Amino acid sequence: MMAPAATALGFELRVLAEAEDVSAVAAVAKAPVGDYKDLDHLLEFSRGLDVLTFDHEHVPTDHLRALIDAGVNVHPGPDALVNAQDKLVMRAAIDRLELPNPRWAAVDDVDALVAFGDDAGWPVVLKTPRGGYDGKGVRVIASAGDAAASADWFESMSPLLAEAKVEFSRELSAMVARTPDGECRAWPVVHTIQVDGVCDEVIAPALEIPLEVAAAAEDAAVRIANELGVTGVMAVEMFETPGVGSGFLINELAMRPHNTGHWTQDGSVTSQFEQHLRAILNLPLGATDLLGPVVVMKNFLGGANQNLYSAYPAALATEPAAKVHSYGKAVRPGRKIGHVNLVGGSTADVDSVRQRAGAVAAIIRDGRPQAAAPETTGETE
Repeated sequence: MMAPAATALGFELRVLAEAEDVSAVAAVAKAPVGDYKDLDHLLEFSRGLDVLTFDHEHVPTDHLRALIDAGVNVHPGPDALVNAQDKLVMRAAIDRLELPNPRWAAVDDVDALVAFGDDAGWPVVLKTPRGGYDGKGVRVIASAGDAAASADWFESMSPLLAEAKVEFSRELSAMVARTPDGECRAWPVVHTIQVDGVCDEVIAPALEIPLEVAAAAEDAAVRIANELGVTGVMAVEMFETPGVGSGFLINELAMRPHNTGHWTQDGSVTSQFEQHLRAILNLPLGATDLLGPVVVMKNFLGGANQNLYSAYPAALATEPAAKVHSYGKAVRPGRKIGHVNLVGGSTADVDSVRQRAGAVAAIIRDGRPQAAAPETTGETE
């Protein structure tokens, strides 16, 4: 999804692909196959690049330092990225910046987990510090009696992150971009809707959020970017907690274009993908204004329809204003394979915009229009 922005700006984009059939290969002219965990592959790939960036947080930090030592221009750098790679490092950084954090602790074993739960209150959320995403690497421990069932996690990784379970009204995302010279721009704070741990829908901007909470959340994201030396795009995922502290708590960081920012492709003056390119190349950042009063992004996951494009006639006819973005991935149940963006003419129309975007996504997922609900007369037998 970064390729069209690179083409428009006249940049050559190269991708180190995991395999010849990954979706990025179809989008760029040069996509050599290599292993991002292999330093030799990274060094070979980086030759001749003006800047090297990445689309996930799993590149080993030591490899990034070795690339920098070899003269490669890496953005974001390892000192910033580690805060997205390791949740324990991130929690400590948020505390150090005195920003709103859930109560948390590093726990080495089941006894430490129980002690934390007894002190902070049950239930407790237990997380693997590294490698988890889309709900993976997360367990909710209801009580001290249930803690022993997590002993297997401590055998494979220790310490783990324990957090007090947050009571929240909804989830938010504050996205910013920052250049190496320190220019920083933020998009409006958005409302994100998760289903089974996976981002399902985004509403931009977050509606009915107190102005002071939105401003504080945006300011927190900017401060994190500045204080941690982030370069490129960063998403700060948050819990909205009305009446508690600043009105939000920080959940996680992602230092890359992010699913909660896909709405910017069709709903913002500058998309997150163009902004990321501008940022890592130290170019002036683009405007982040919305292109309408409200924008909805709806993900579609793998479902019954294996031939997505067979559903396009019906899907596109259903809502001509919708913009469909398919990732070119193999269809598997529950896998994110694309999203739909739709700009609405009024914030009062948000329910209609959500329904229309959802209808397009459902047709692509299922391969047929959803049957209309039967009309009711209000009579009973």
